[in-house]
Amino acid sequence: MVTAQRANGPRIWENEVTFLEATVLAVVQGLTEFLPVSSSAHLVLIPWLLGWKPHEIAFDTTLHLGTLTAVFLYFGGDVVRLLRGWTLTLHNPIKKVDNDGMLAWWIIVGTIPAALIGYVFEEFFEGLFGRPCWVAVFLLVTASLLVACERLGQRRKDLPAMGFMMALGIGLAQALAIAPGISRSGATIAAAMFFGLKREASARYSFLLSIPIILGAGGLQLLRLFERDVPLASLTPYVIGFILAAVTGYVCIHFLLSYLRTNSLYPFACYCALVGLGVLLFMFIQL
Repeated sequence: MVTAQRANGPRIWENEVTFLEATVLAVVQGLTEFLPVSSSAHLVLIPWLLGWKPHEIAFDTTLHLGTLTAVFLYFGGDVVRLLRGWTLTLHNPIKKVDNDGMLAWWIIVGTIPAALIGYVFEEFFEGLFGRPCWVAVFLLVTASLLVACERLGQRRKDLPAMGFMMALGIGLAQALAIAPGISRSGATIAAAMFFGLKREASARYSFLLSIPIILGAGGLQLLRLFERDVPLASLTPYVIGFILAAVTGYVCIHFLLSYLRTNSLYPFACYCALVGLGVLLFMFIQL
């Protein structure tokens, strides 16, 4: 999950991203943003394992905006209906709110915890991005959440059954995912399943819930990017990364929604556990 990085005014461009790095990281971002395996963990661990220099957080933001574009493309009709329903609630609050209007409000409620916690503890969470050990630990947390929601979730409700406490609880889960290694989609899908939503409905809400937080943090990061002395040639890998992340993200959304109609989250839990334990073992051997 992306966070906005504070800037201390214009500075020179550092740690340029190569075309190879942009391609690899963009495809990884597109594949892992919506699967419950933590894209932020992969964006930390892969450069670390390959010995690449740390890249600008602005590049991660660009990749997140690419996958956000995939959400808009896939759920364009849903987004239009949500905006229309939400607007109607503002113009005529006395009238009974339809399902789209209420869902839009629940997305707003669910966005507030991550926005507040991300702003207040921004520097703390940014520090975790440079610590693979913590990323591995948080991957184990993600694995535990996925197993727990499969074992304890009732999975009987659809999106119209959502209420304030459910939206707030899922929003708090999204706030936890600011830490690299805790999957945003995994945490929010797990929370939704704990509250009784079906797997596919949980995933759909999770994807829609990603829109405001990524759009807000990503937009702020891009504004800071263009305030700096950025060589035009350095932006080319960013464009490539954006496009690749959008394309692979779109394919991944389609896959996960189809997969969750009849399958569980256990394979993703196993993957997160294996990667987390593997990284911790690798670090132990290196001591």
